[in-house]
Amino acid sequence: MTDMQTLYLLVPLAPLAGAILAGLFGKTIGRAGAHIVTILGVAVALAASVVIYQDVQAGNTFNGTIYTWMVAGGITFEVGFLIDSLTVMMMLVVTFVSLMVHIYTIGYMSEDPGYQRFFSYISLFTFSMLMLVMSNNFLQLFFGWEAVGLVSYLLIGFWYDRPTAIYANLKAFLVNRVGDFGFLLGIGLIAAYAGTLNYAEVFAKAGELASQDMAVTGWPLITAICICLFIGAMGKSAQVPLHVWLPDSMEGPTPISALIHAATMVTAGIFMVARMSPLFELSDAALSFVLVIGATTALFMGFLGIVQNDIKRVVAYSTLSQLGYMTVALGVSAYSAAVFHLMTHAFFKALLFLGAGSVIIGMHHDQDMRNMGGLWKYMPITWVTSLLGSLALIGFPFFSGFYSKDSIIEAVHASTIPGAGYALFCVLLGVFVTAFYSFRMYFLVFHGNERFGQAHHGHDEHHADAHADEHHGDDDHGHDEHHHGLAPGQKPHESPWVVTLPLVLLAIPSVLIGFFTIEPMLFGEWFKGVIFVGDNHVGLKELEAAFHGPVAMALHGLQTAPFWLAMGGVALAWLFYMVKPGIPAAIQRTFKPIHSLLENKYYFDRFNEIVFAGGARALGRGLWKAGDQTLIDGVAVNGTARLVGWVAQMSRLFQTGHLYQYAFMMIIGVFILLTFWFNRG
Repeated sequence: MTDMQTLYLLVPLAPLAGAILAGLFGKTIGRAGAHIVTILGVAVALAASVVIYQDVQAGNTFNGTIYTWMVAGGITFEVGFLIDSLTVMMMLVVTFVSLMVHIYTIGYMSEDPGYQRFFSYISLFTFSMLMLVMSNNFLQLFFGWEAVGLVSYLLIGFWYDRPTAIYANLKAFLVNRVGDFGFLLGIGLIAAYAGTLNYAEVFAKAGELASQDMAVTGWPLITAICICLFIGAMGKSAQVPLHVWLPDSMEGPTPISALIHAATMVTAGIFMVARMSPLFELSDAALSFVLVIGATTALFMGFLGIVQNDIKRVVAYSTLSQLGYMTVALGVSAYSAAVFHLMTHAFFKALLFLGAGSVIIGMHHDQDMRNMGGLWKYMPITWVTSLLGSLALIGFPFFSGFYSKDSIIEAVHASTIPGAGYALFCVLLGVFVTAFYSFRMYFLVFHGNERFGQAHHGHDEHHADAHADEHHGDDDHGHDEHHHGLAPGQKPHESPWVVTLPLVLLAIPSVLIGFFTIEPMLFGEWFKGVIFVGDNHVGLKELEAAFHGPVAMALHGLQTAPFWLAMGGVALAWLFYMVKPGIPAAIQRTFKPIHSLLENKYYFDRFNEIVFAGGARALGRGLWKAGDQTLIDGVAVNGTARLVGWVAQMSRLFQTGHLYQYAFMMIIGVFILLTFWFNRG
């Protein structure tokens, strides 16, 4: 094994070692020991990723097997790494954001009794995601895919003494199983028709797969494979209708909300489709399906962010909407734009989540934005960094989100894929909606009248108790689950440095990274030989012809529709929540049916409870009645007992105790025996 291969192994194994030490020996090494070993593990992974990035920039890539598990039916099951430009970009994003979350957690979870367990989980989460992005075969991809799902289940339900947290993690687990079933079918089709699970070998046979049809249905094989794989991505990356688990994942502590929503689990589906570009490029039907699903998610999940009052849930619905933008980019073959937005989004979304957590600390566990206002005076670092994150989110020129989001919109505008017109409408209107709910949150939290220390609003939705119960600790407060928000006379306070330092470090790439990376990632040769786009898919080609540098793009952006739509959203939020705060309540009363539709999240949860959960209960009840009670208990168990009882009752008729009856029976028996014997002779 070469030195570089050893370094490749070090990237996922360093966080795994930290997770094992904190998890198994947490009581021995103590709270400080737990965060030291896990932070050190992730820091080592980040440092190794930087070295590997430099090696890849020098033109060196790697695609090979590290360990062969077994060979069965001609298919090799192995652990292997594919190290190229797409992989190292993901490695850097995952390890950097994870390191910021680890540091932030020291302050956020300082008084939590599960401190060591939490650090073990988030390091294990990082290991799982790294194994996923570094894989060179579908077996290892599926291992990482399921591992992030399992650890997310543990993290969302981290506070397992709260019923709502258990409900949320079970919901996430079950919804992801639906997507993963499709994902597994796609991998199974690849194994059956390509005879291999290795990426390179499958891609080499892509043309052969595209020429075949499904044996039974007659569907094009490549379309079936791509749609099945994308169904897996719909679960992991929370696309409609498999998005319902993501808002409820807010039941977990805020650091894991940032890790799940920014750099790891939800981006796995986007990464996977980009990695599978040689397959998706061969099916316009699959791309159109991806495009319509992404556009629907981008717009309609953004609408839900408008009616949320919980600060974390606003950011959660923002994640859903931005994942829709990434999926739209995949659907128009702008894979590099999707991955570029994945990268920029990771930084500013982690910043917004950790900023929300800092606000929660300062507000003494209160998450309802209606109880805030005027926090800029008390939390200046959180205020400035949250503003920078919000500007990046709405795509303000020169901020990182501008370069990636505008590139996606231009790619959709140039696309001829069926559904591109619908997608363009969704992504343009989504710009306005994003700006409105982002600055609604910003104005309600940091500006306007101070509403804390007063009678608190009740938390909205049926998860209210869960949000009110978020019992994390900070330097000044323990876990009194019955004390939430500031008491009369109390003032908010800025968070400790272990919380604000990650905010500052995340704010820097949220502002700058798009400016410096757009040219190599979208129009240079950074993804050459990694992402494949067919000649019939224009994707970003028209934008490339018009690109004259990041400065010119930003200046031109000041004259385009997305910029004015975003500014319109900001202005409307300022009018509604700073100047005329009575308008939103009047609109709510006037359009109560629409508000109810949004507040109930389009009734997806209700539909799932009635149809899927209700159907499962009805099926289970039917199997219990027909199978368990009737067949097993009634026939197999009780029926056998009744048969034995009947035989016993019949036997009792011949057991009278009279000697003459027994003698008579013996004579009859001998007579029958002799008759049978002589007849045989």
